[in-house]
Amino acid sequence: MKNLKILFLISATILLATGLISCRSSQTSSTADSRFKKLTWNDEFNKPSLDTTKWTRISINQADWGRHMTTEDKVFGWEDPGILILKGIRNPDTSRDKRPFLTGGIYTKDKFSWTYGRIEIRAKLEEAQGAWPAFWMLGANTVHGKYPRNGEIDIMEHLSFEDSIYQTVHSYYTLELKEKKNPPHYGKAAINRNAFNVFGLIWTPEFLAFTINGKETFRYPRMAGVDPSQWPFDQPFYLLLDQQLGGSWVGKVNADQLPVNIYVDWIRIYQ
Repeated sequence: MKNLKILFLISATILLATGLISCRSSQTSSTADSRFKKLTWNDEFNKPSLDTTKWTRISINQADWGRHMTTEDKVFGWEDPGILILKGIRNPDTSRDKRPFLTGGIYTKDKFSWTYGRIEIRAKLEEAQGAWPAFWMLGANTVHGKYPRNGEIDIMEHLSFEDSIYQTVHSYYTLELKEKKNPPHYGKAAINRNAFNVFGLIWTPEFLAFTINGKETFRYPRMAGVDPSQWPFDQPFYLLLDQQLGGSWVGKVNADQLPVNIYVDWIRIYQ
């Protein structure tokens, strides 16, 4: 009987400790989100056309990611119920446009920007060699100077057939001062390939916390005692979503594997 009592006390102590740890873990998780509960901006893509009060199609540009961008309808589509499609395709008419590939992208530049909050994007990524889909954010003004001083937040970048995505922060601090390890400026996170995932970011004055399907996978903190360019993330940012093809990072495109699409279900921002 004495041994049974001792065993009961030990079991009860373990259960109590486990409960406290679980409770503390739950509180820590919810605390990160507790300040951002109000839905302030969203797009559910329930209509088969782009809401031009919120979005602009991205035009061709000279950046590595923008060489194949086009505003033509052929790289945009909709799928019921309420799915936006951003496409990467072979160019069907190279007599008019010499580029071998065309890609679709949209951004909220000059239409919507925000400071601090939680953003979630539910989307599915198709795969192809040379495909480089991205959900990312850029500074909406030049409070800290021109790029890269105004910062860049890459919520999600995926390369070809990799089983993980990249979550990255860029700034003058990381790109020009080469401070990429103090603190580490990127992380990798596994996703459910060829399925819908929720890609997220919790943005506070103290840190950027990147999430996949509600779980934090990488955190970039604001640092004390370093060059001030480490934290340009105290100003409004706008959102970009785009299917990209080819480039110095992802490499050459296998045209036989095209088209390749991003399927976007919804985007929600809480503050």
